[in-house]
Amino acid sequence: MVDGRVLAARRSAPSELAGGWEFPGGKVEPGEDCASALVRECAEELGVEVAPIRELGVARGAIELRLWLADLVDGTPAPLEDHDELRWLDAATLGDVAWLPIDIELLDFVRPLLS
Repeated sequence: MVDGRVLAARRSAPSELAGGWEFPGGKVEPGEDCASALVRECAEELGVEVAPIRELGVARGAIELRLWLADLVDGTPAPLEDHDELRWLDAATLGDVAWLPIDIELLDFVRPLLS
């Protein structure tokens, strides 16, 4: 989160998710905790360093998706892997993208944080 805005990423792969928007992050690897996975995934997919602050909520479907609040520590996000576009969204623009269904479930955790 930066200046009351949240980062959204549009999937380019896999094909069944392409075009859908999600919150950045990814799978937790064996032996890794959720916060460490967030740091690693943001570095790999966006080329940035983040500092996890706290977990905001969980959505459950075919997968379990945990949403974290994190500060951008270093770098400028770029779509490096599995994404083709990024957008910073505020309260007024949060609904402007076609969120993936599981990420829609997390929007209520984000809204109170946006300005």
